[in-house]
Amino acid sequence: MKKFFQASVLAAAFLVTVAAVKQQKDIVDIAVSSQAHTTLVAAVKAADLVSTLKSAGPFTVFAPVNDAFAKLPAGTVENLLKPENKATLAKILTYHVVAGNIDSKAVVAAIEKGKGKAVLTTVSGGKLTASLDNGKVKLTDENGGTAFVTAVDLKGSNGVIHVIDGVVLPK
Repeated sequence: MKKFFQASVLAAAFLVTVAAVKQQKDIVDIAVSSQAHTTLVAAVKAADLVSTLKSAGPFTVFAPVNDAFAKLPAGTVENLLKPENKATLAKILTYHVVAGNIDSKAVVAAIEKGKGKAVLTTVSGGKLTASLDNGKVKLTDENGGTAFVTAVDLKGSNGVIHVIDGVVLPK
């Protein structure tokens, strides 16, 4: 009887753990729940990337906040959200995504290993250069534009999000 009870407790604990894992939010769910990322969420929807970013991944997303999009020239976001600009929007958004689950420790380790710089290949095929600037991770895009990581390691079931204060752009 005691062994049966122990086995039942273990089985119940396992099922609770499995349920908790299944209930963990993916990276899209995390972004949707953030008031600071409503522009990013609208863009992901307009580019038809929701199902891609809800897939198994894993993905590392450098997620610009609403204020980052607001720094773009007037009318840029509205223009990109138009159906005829879907491909351009998708390229910009996937430039913010790197394959793999790269937490902040791994980013910093890659920068240190690269003697101050780590070149990340994005899902769009472009390159982002990560470096440290006054102790903060700075991303430099292919055009020389920069963004700083302001929050790290928002972990989802299919990857991790690092919040950035600027929009990085591919060539």
